[in-house]
Amino acid sequence: MTPRPEQPEPFLRGAPYPAYGDVPYPRANPTDTARLPADIWHASVVPAGVRIELVGDSNEVDIGYRTTTGNLGYRGDSAGITFSVWRAGRQVCEEEAMLGEGMVRLTIGPAAADKPATIYLPEGMHPLIQSVMPVDGDIAPAPRQPRWVAYGDSVTQGWIASSPAQAWTAITARKAGLDLVNLGYAGSARGEIVSAEHVAGLEADIISVAYGANCWARTPHSIGMITEGLRGFLDMVRTGHAETPIVVMSPILRPDAEETSNRLGASLSALRAAMESVVRERIEGGDADLVLIEGLGVLTAEHLDDGIHPGDEGHKRIAATVVKALTAARKASGARAGAAGGAASGARAGAAGGASERTARSRPGSRSDTSAKTGMRPQPARAASGPDADDGAGSDPGASAPSPRRRAAAERTAAD
Repeated sequence: MTPRPEQPEPFLRGAPYPAYGDVPYPRANPTDTARLPADIWHASVVPAGVRIELVGDSNEVDIGYRTTTGNLGYRGDSAGITFSVWRAGRQVCEEEAMLGEGMVRLTIGPAAADKPATIYLPEGMHPLIQSVMPVDGDIAPAPRQPRWVAYGDSVTQGWIASSPAQAWTAITARKAGLDLVNLGYAGSARGEIVSAEHVAGLEADIISVAYGANCWARTPHSIGMITEGLRGFLDMVRTGHAETPIVVMSPILRPDAEETSNRLGASLSALRAAMESVVRERIEGGDADLVLIEGLGVLTAEHLDDGIHPGDEGHKRIAATVVKALTAARKASGARAGAAGGAASGARAGAAGGASERTARSRPGSRSDTSAKTGMRPQPARAASGPDADDGAGSDPGASAPSPRRRAAAERTAAD
């Protein structure tokens, strides 16, 4: 068993499950390994989205850590080999990790003491954080933000952005002010019910579901399979999140699969259409907290760096779309909850007012307008507005930015 030191735990985000064996930050429920497909568990041991978040007036922090592998696989350095600090919408520092035991000093930048700093980890090297200490001031864990559980495949995990900080999920979380829990599983995530149960069991303020590409070839699905699979997946998630906003994004473009049938006769375009039909059917059936993003139009072939997975510009485009959808879904859900609460409050007040009026009638000389005063219709609660914009990232997905594989520690203002 790999113990997780207690000292850094309050600073860690995106690690919903306890350590398991030699995996410090599993992203699938480790008590369910007997039911999990092997490829999901294999992907879940990569700590995608696990990070440190802190506030304070210290200009620097020391991070004690241990990494366990230099085998970076298909992604190479972009799998994550650095500690990268983002604060006030920009990257302020990046330092390369070493294999084995190490200590790294990171500049967290001049900013208001209450402005959170996010430190992305060298995910590809499977790090264990051992300590988080200030150098010249005070630090504290950053306040918790609304939790976003993001389920999906390799693109949700971050493939093939140039670094963990450039993944669409990371960009979205920074810009929308969300506490990301990344359940993206490269090479897998086909809408398995066991994963839906995991999502249902996690605390969440908003959920996203983005899969389907691996239902085309890796584990071929027919139209009927993906249709019933998504219905079951959403049904299971709703057992734990009856009114939590859920944003479903159908598969993004994959040119070689769009009109090519898999071994069960389904092209990716047909699988995508089936998934979208399921979501529309549920929305029309009354699920007001469900939102559909049609994935095909989110990016173009030029944004797929290897013909399958998006590079940095593609991830920025996905983030620009998802930020809008998540923000709108949360705002609409909050407005509905406020309206429902206001109606219930009004009904209670009206009932109380009616009782007062009946009492007034039975008392000579009492005022009979009590119900009119106590039964005033309350105003719906105003939905929480979106978080402060950061990262300098506009909603225009066409704004490109460089995506170097490795950088020394340096100030830069590259926007997401």
